[in-house]
Amino acid sequence: MFERIIWATDGSPGADAALTQVKRLAADGGRIVAVHCTQLLTGRAGGYPADPDDPEMLEKIRAQVAELQEAGYRATLDTHRAYSSVGDTVAAIADGEEADLIVCGTRGLTALAGALGGSVSHRLLHSAHAPVLVVPEGVREPLGGART
Repeated sequence: MFERIIWATDGSPGADAALTQVKRLAADGGRIVAVHCTQLLTGRAGGYPADPDDPEMLEKIRAQVAELQEAGYRATLDTHRAYSSVGDTVAAIADGEEADLIVCGTRGLTALAGALGGSVSHRLLHSAHAPVLVVPEGVREPLGGART
């Protein structure tokens, strides 16, 4: 359905739910670029991770990309350090990839909590030039299928 899909992932259950949709939407040979960003806080000595990446989480994302490749998808992993908003960084990557779609998960925060907490999905909706599909964490089956 789409030629180039950005899958924004942080290894969370919401990102896993989004991956289910990515697989369906890229079923006709589309390219999947899994994008993982580490948010950095800047200071005098440089950038410091706001939330240090868990090595197991990064390994999980690598394994998910490998599974996609083994299943016949054209998938790659692109990791970045985000000195500004992660949402803005993902949007810029999508621009560079000329993405047709960005897919991300959400934790289901209220609008206020998302705005205060820096929701990546919320920021993407306002900064991306490509369409954005935000998948709620509870969605496990492809859209249009049964929910669990």
